Amino acid sequence: MSILIVGLSTRAIAESALKAGCRVVTVDYFGDRDQKEMVENHSLLRNFKIPFSAEGLLTACMGLQFSSVGYISNLENHPEIVAELARKGRLLGNAPEVLRKVRDWRLLRRLCMEEGIPFAETLLPGEEKEVSPESGWLLKPVLSGGGHEIRFWNGAAIEGQNVLQRFVKGRPASAAFVSDGNDSVLVGVSEQLIGRRELGGRKFGWCGNIVPLRLERQHGAAFLDTLQAMASRLTRRLGLRGVNGFDFMAVDNPDGCPTPSLVEVNPRYTGSMELMENAYGLNIFSLHLDAMTGKLPKFSLTPLVESGRFVGKGIVFARRDCIIPESMGGMDKGRRDVPFPGDLIKAGHPICTVFGEGNDRGSCLKKLIANACTVRREIGDELGGCFE
Repeated sequence: MSILIVGLSTRAIAESALKAGCRVVTVDYFGDRDQKEMVENHSLLRNFKIPFSAEGLLTACMGLQFSSVGYISNLENHPEIVAELARKGRLLGNAPEVLRKVRDWRLLRRLCMEEGIPFAETLLPGEEKEVSPESGWLLKPVLSGGGHEIRFWNGAAIEGQNVLQRFVKGRPASAAFVSDGNDSVLVGVSEQLIGRRELGGRKFGWCGNIVPLRLERQHGAAFLDTLQAMASRLTRRLGLRGVNGFDFMAVDNPDGCPTPSLVEVNPRYTGSMELMENAYGLNIFSLHLDAMTGKLPKFSLTPLVESGRFVGKGIVFARRDCIIPESMGGMDKGRRDVPFPGDLIKAGHPICTVFGEGNDRGSCLKKLIANACTVRREIGDELGGCFE
């Protein structure tokens, strides 16, 4: 029987599962062309004609037959939906009680203090008086994801499901690791592409990654050891299982050795993992399944980070409303998450995913942007130029 994978956009993890030899069925919002060519997919947009919601995903799953179920973004914010899915099949991922811990900012703050994990100072509703005026602060949703709805705080009282987090100057980055509930293995560290104009990104919105995070050779091993220690402590205290990630700011010190400042924990498959799969010869879905049974890989990231090869992915967002032409290429041009001809892509919405690689971070990013510009030319979305 099939493994069900459910979340906002399931193409990348479905591709990994297929490479692992698994039979999968997916439920997501987009139902893009390349995914529907690979696996049985049920799309809220195309098949159900309903807007995205966690409840909508659950409804779409109820008529399906599956033996196991895994989830991705943003169901980590909806443990009650994960619990419902787990009643129909064996859960391949963190349990609902773990998800509740991860999104309990008071608990996470205390955990980091107790474990000595560098953590971007975070204040809860009612704690606004503790704001230190010498630095900027961000207003951030408790149920965060993809950088959406994050903005600089204007000094008003915190309302609704939000927290304040100190704005840390540094390089946005993420770490990926695999856990067995007690220990973990770091499998990748990436630069996050945030709000990049070349990709149509906005404000604090995530729009891709570059693997690895650029590090000075003399400091790389020590920095990776620090991230490994953070992953292991988070795993042990939260009981994380399977593949997970955390976002952080890499604060560059005068000596050239960066300090990580934790921003949030992502207790599920993350967007950077397909790059690590391609760059390091891993199969992320196999690692995930093995870890759920208590088996961790024997893997050392240090020599791979020092290899000098950079790979990147970028989510190309539309700058204006566009209709996808028949002539737009897809997987044959190395793209993923490809829409169907005739689809209307609204301004601010994702068009597709492009990739790039190079022998250094600059050439990788340049190739990525060039590929994004090619997409814009094909669909007539060159409003304001391509920023090549």
